[in-house]
Amino acid sequence: MLDLMIPPITAALLILAIHAYLGLHVIAREVIFVDLAFAQIAAMGATAAILFGFDHGTPQSLVFSLVFTLLGALVFSLTRMEKSAVPQEAIIGITFVVASAAVILLAGFTAEGTEHLQETMTGTLIWVDWGTIRPLAAVYALMGIFHFALRKQFLAVSFEPERATRIRFWDFLFYASFGLIISFSVEIAGVLMVFSTLVIPAVIAFLFTNRLGLALVFAWISGAIAIVGGIGASFIWDVATGPLLVCAFGLVLVLAAVLRTVLGIRPQGKIAVKALARHDESGQTTHHSDAAAAAVPLSRSEAS
Repeated sequence: MLDLMIPPITAALLILAIHAYLGLHVIAREVIFVDLAFAQIAAMGATAAILFGFDHGTPQSLVFSLVFTLLGALVFSLTRMEKSAVPQEAIIGITFVVASAAVILLAGFTAEGTEHLQETMTGTLIWVDWGTIRPLAAVYALMGIFHFALRKQFLAVSFEPERATRIRFWDFLFYASFGLIISFSVEIAGVLMVFSTLVIPAVIAFLFTNRLGLALVFAWISGAIAIVGGIGASFIWDVATGPLLVCAFGLVLVLAAVLRTVLGIRPQGKIAVKALARHDESGQTTHHSDAAAAAVPLSRSEAS
């Protein structure tokens, strides 16, 4: 049983490794459902690929998902309107609903439509093998390097947009890389787990700390507990892995909230972001050390 459990646990931990970081950005940007929207857009691409005769999980199916998510990245980068009466979350919600409806409609034209719909929601994590994990790890590693190299720009746009420049350009790069990652994740984990690994660990982290680096560690630890516990329980009880994993993430969130109350932890002040890019009036970029870390209000995490 342990031999069978190791590949799905490894794949899930790889997904968590990069999703937890992206989730911190999602919480800061207050675009909680952007991951669901991207996941459904990727699923819509995979469903369209089936109509053209390409099986789910094939390279051709992945290309369809990537093209659709790049279009989604363009839409989300152009609809960020800071002073508009229409919040971007409304655009994201509309995109999610339309993409979901499109997936259902397109699946209805395929012979395996019902099975495909279930796969897009819960994934095929239990059947993952090392041949799938290796390219997944390579893509995530490249995206990790990409985000590390551009971390100052991405952190500025997410955590202090009033000081950032060329916001729509950096937004497009962020959402394009986000969509690429989601495209690979949805093929394996499904829409529900993609959302869980992005949002729930980040919420747990900000319940306990206002330091971004420490928050990432909290997100990784809490997510790993949910993954190992959820997959282990699914094998022991012989139940569906995807839905049980999502429930495991929810249980860890509840336990974390109870622990926070018992310990009386209430992060005060602002979210400290190390070496956040700041732009002065002349347009030049300067970088601050830990002693002068940039910050934004923690009201969102306190509200959680």
